[in-house]
Amino acid sequence: MSTTTLPQVGFLRIREVLSRFPVSRTAWYQGIKEGRFPAPVKLSERTAAWRVSDIRALLASYGEAAND
Repeated sequence: MSTTTLPQVGFLRIREVLSRFPVSRTAWYQGIKEGRFPAPVKLSERTAAWRVSDIRALLASYGEAAND
């Protein structure tokens, strides 16, 4: 996992999410399709991001320290 800390609230772009999960971009999007990973939120027509709260919950479900 990344040594940087998660903000308390806000959004993370795909690069930030993948720095915390050692999977490829393709595997991440496949996990979204299968319901294993949270879906992104559209911020604009060409911008998607993930809620920090969703990523913290996912980290906690994998037993990681979600309070980095």
